[in-house]
Amino acid sequence: MALTAQAQQLNAIGVTLLRSVVTNADGTGVRVAQPEAQGTNIPPDFEVNPASSLVQQPVSLLLYLNTNGTANVFPNSLGTESVHADTVASYFYGLPGGVASNVTRVDNYNANYFYTGIIAAAQPTNINDPVVNQSFIFPGTTIAEQQSIDSVYDNYAAEYGTLFVSGVGNGGSVSPPSTCYDGIGVAVYGASTSVGPTLDNGRAKPDITAPAGYTSFSAPQVAGAAAVLRQTGLRGDGGSNTNSAADMRTVKALLLNGAVKPADWTNNPPSPLDPRYGAGILNVFNSYEQLAGAEHGYIAATSVPSGGAHPPNGATGTIGVLNGWDFNTNTSGTSSDEINHYYFNVTNSFSNATFAATATLVWNRQLNQNSINNLNLFLYNAANSNLVVSSTSLVDNVEHIFVPQLASGRYDLQVWKAGGIPRVSIVSSSETYALAWEFSSTLLNVAPSGANLALSWPIYPDGFVLASATSLTPPVVWNTNNPAPVVTNNLNQVMISVTNAGQFFRLQPP
Repeated sequence: MALTAQAQQLNAIGVTLLRSVVTNADGTGVRVAQPEAQGTNIPPDFEVNPASSLVQQPVSLLLYLNTNGTANVFPNSLGTESVHADTVASYFYGLPGGVASNVTRVDNYNANYFYTGIIAAAQPTNINDPVVNQSFIFPGTTIAEQQSIDSVYDNYAAEYGTLFVSGVGNGGSVSPPSTCYDGIGVAVYGASTSVGPTLDNGRAKPDITAPAGYTSFSAPQVAGAAAVLRQTGLRGDGGSNTNSAADMRTVKALLLNGAVKPADWTNNPPSPLDPRYGAGILNVFNSYEQLAGAEHGYIAATSVPSGGAHPPNGATGTIGVLNGWDFNTNTSGTSSDEINHYYFNVTNSFSNATFAATATLVWNRQLNQNSINNLNLFLYNAANSNLVVSSTSLVDNVEHIFVPQLASGRYDLQVWKAGGIPRVSIVSSSETYALAWEFSSTLLNVAPSGANLALSWPIYPDGFVLASATSLTPPVVWNTNNPAPVVTNNLNQVMISVTNAGQFFRLQPP
């Protein structure tokens, strides 16, 4: 039953679709870590059993680490099997339900040792695991304790380029370590989950959600997706700049930007994300397609007096893709703000088409810093210089914009950085950032096919549900119990009998 549920979840988060169209997108060559909290048993129960029916991986995949040493066999004297660890592993890299089922090594840590001996150590060492799943929380922390935990994680992430993916908890407010600036906090979709913002300064957490019952198991789905994006970025699926494609900031931006918005997604500006869902529901296929759109630099850069207006500057260049990413730097002056302009012609072959626009900007809290540089994200209509939408949080190092219905036209997506004297009003004059974007227009095509209706729509972006109604007379009842689509030639296709009660069809979010 559990494996059936995991297979359904792989469908829901885009893994099944990704595997059907992309070769070996499975975490190959990526090292990961899985720290696990122990129970009260002695020896401590924190270890993954590779022979478990949930995991089914060779013993050689795992290395076990605790205060008193390491072991590369199971069982061993360092600890004992944890069913929780086995289940986390099944969602992360296990067979057949893991997202990243072919990672090259898993370092399975006792979480107490991992935190005190590595992350919070006086001189932290590099464990060389770029993706770390943390399905545990520090419950009941004070604000000062949360900030201390956040700081050591952010320092480690900034120094070693590590992406920490952590569950936010299953009730109440979000808990550390998911609250760190540079990591990804994961909620659970469709079940009880902790909500944001953070208690210290109201930052937007969670960052994203996934459908796995508890955050212990939604987090490894996201961690697995991060491993897949790092793998495919390093092998060149996102272009020749493989280091930038695999950077933790790029991976985070792509994961958040590819997320599917539930129907009731909303945020409360200036907060960039929904306090329940973050950017939305994980969809690794969407994130991969944006990675595959390749890196594209900004078209123009301008400086304006600090606090001054920054409308489109009239540049004529255009970025040639409507889904893609960039890894770049913004450098502001001591008395001027800097704006990097990304221009897009948002059109297709259909007149008066509307588009869904999503963009995500990510940067780090820098090493040994208490605060962050202030970056914002703006979308302007280039034809009339009207501001369409902005994301301008002062406390978040993520900015996110979403416009469900954007008219065709020319637009200026701006990455803005505040100017000022470093270490007085800003952290540094320069900041490295990752930006991901998507402008999509999904049309449902309906055509007769013998005694059936053939309904089809593009596989990208993924995450839409086919709904039907018998009438458009209010109150309209939309039924989503329709046949599952079959993927053919990059199209989702559904055949419905003309005698079906449904007379009207649409695509809708989950």
